[in-house]
Amino acid sequence: MPRTHRVAVLGGGSFGTVIANLVACNGHRVCLWGRNADTVAAINAKHENAEYLPGYRLDHKLRATTVLEDAVSDIDILCVAVPGASFRAIVRTLAPLVDPGTLLVSLTKGIEAGSFRLMSEILREELPRNPCAVLSGPNLASEIAAGHVTGTVVASDSDAINTTLHDLLHSDRFLVYASRDMYGVELGGALKNVYAILAGLGAALAFGENTIGMLLTRSLAEMSRFAVQLGANPLTFLGLAGVGDLFVTCSSPLSRNYRVGYAVGKGEPLEAVLAGMDQVAEGINTLALLKVEADRRGVSMPLVNGLYGILHQQRPVSEIFSDMMSSEQARDVEFAVG
Repeated sequence: MPRTHRVAVLGGGSFGTVIANLVACNGHRVCLWGRNADTVAAINAKHENAEYLPGYRLDHKLRATTVLEDAVSDIDILCVAVPGASFRAIVRTLAPLVDPGTLLVSLTKGIEAGSFRLMSEILREELPRNPCAVLSGPNLASEIAAGHVTGTVVASDSDAINTTLHDLLHSDRFLVYASRDMYGVELGGALKNVYAILAGLGAALAFGENTIGMLLTRSLAEMSRFAVQLGANPLTFLGLAGVGDLFVTCSSPLSRNYRVGYAVGKGEPLEAVLAGMDQVAEGINTLALLKVEADRRGVSMPLVNGLYGILHQQRPVSEIFSDMMSSEQARDVEFAVG
């Protein structure tokens, strides 16, 4: 008989809510932690997170709280779905609260400013005695909530952990695949946000299908080129956490990063676009960090350089796209066998 787990999910946004509900629907006890007292009260009373997922019915086994100690009491799996900017501060408060045997799972796609640490690295630094894993893939929360069949990747250095997370989350509409390349899976999830902004710009400028196809393909090449420099397996980027996630976020208006690029491409100031959003577009923060790190390591990333010029140096979009494409490396496939 499958084991029943005691789970906490930190982060009351759309993705944290939908993951917590999947866990509850699979028969596990789950507590969702969020900062907003009104949202938490509504989840407990009406079984709905109307702020982020209106109309999405939550399982009665899911309860919510604003008290962190309450959320993480007597659990064996802890999922963290808070924005990257607050990730370390929240994780640091968990050290005296979480048992060393508790499995930590990052659901956040981002990179820490100042350190270029991935979320799993923060988990290991702040809670070094705990096992950890990551989850990533083409996982738009609103589509999961709508019941569309979705694939995701869980990654850790342990097959047993991957099996545990598979059993925790897998269903007939949420398909869970495994990877041992935690670093590559996590980098794919973080880096694709940058290229989703670029895709939104292209859509606003009515690029042709040929151009979009080239843009997506070169984005994938650029992502994997950088990730391999940091120790990732390039083949990871052929899977759900690489090309799968890149395709979804670069082609869907449901992606926050895509919407940022689209609005900027239509002439809206970046500051105004960001001020009008109710959730964080991680790609904006990642872009600046990625440019600095790529320059430091000497990795050729013309798409990143071009997008940075558009958003932060007020260079005209038309000029930048021409420069980006003409300066790209001539080699098509960099990691071909033989």
